[in-house]
Amino acid sequence: MSFSGRLCWQSGCAGGLSMSSVIRVVFFDAADTLFHVQGSVGEIYLRHAVEFGFVQKPDSLTGITQAFRRAFREAPPPVFAAADPVRLKQSERLWWFDIVHNVFYRVGMFERFDEFFDHVFRVFEDHGSWRLFPETVSTLARLKAQGLELGIISNFDSRLFGVLRGLGIAEAFDTVTISSLAQAAKPAPQIFLSALEKHAVDPEEALHVGDSLREDVEGGRRAGLHVALVDREGREQQGDVPRLKSLEELFSLLDRLE
Repeated sequence: MSFSGRLCWQSGCAGGLSMSSVIRVVFFDAADTLFHVQGSVGEIYLRHAVEFGFVQKPDSLTGITQAFRRAFREAPPPVFAAADPVRLKQSERLWWFDIVHNVFYRVGMFERFDEFFDHVFRVFEDHGSWRLFPETVSTLARLKAQGLELGIISNFDSRLFGVLRGLGIAEAFDTVTISSLAQAAKPAPQIFLSALEKHAVDPEEALHVGDSLREDVEGGRRAGLHVALVDREGREQQGDVPRLKSLEELFSLLDRLE
């Protein structure tokens, strides 16, 4: 069943919920907000690296996980000058190649690394590597039933479009703004302003929801948007920001913003 079909099934398409008088658009981050990787990045890297000749040690998973966090944190913003789709995908792939190479440079390089990288890059392109959070579909359906426009603002690369289609939620979104196409990455205000322009709304008419204090909360606020932090495990204690343990809590927040 398509997303629009599920929307009618869950909301009745009755339009019984009134649209917020302040918020016209709700933007979402993608990974770890709407969906999450099955298992962990470290587990996926390790499992497939072993298939290509990586010698696993007792501390390999911990080492890969820590090295990935460091490499990802230290990587430059995923912003590329290439406009041609082929060159853009090459730039995205090279950006990830540098990160993954950095990971295995720290934990142990192996002869078939290039083959491994080609394979694991495709693994994360497959929607089967990702899982929706339980409340994602119902939350998006209720928001659409309220008459709100929905968008994504993400530093994910162009593989996101296929992941969204595969997970069955692409139809829910009026726009998808990613850093590699917007030529700006969160937390830079430009990517948020680019997304706002697509909807022809002012910043105060938009709410951005994401799981990163720096990229989503600080970035969204710098651009003038309302913001909310997805903190499912209650790990973030810093900052004065609305926190959501579930996307379902969005509706009480929207009521307060009216």
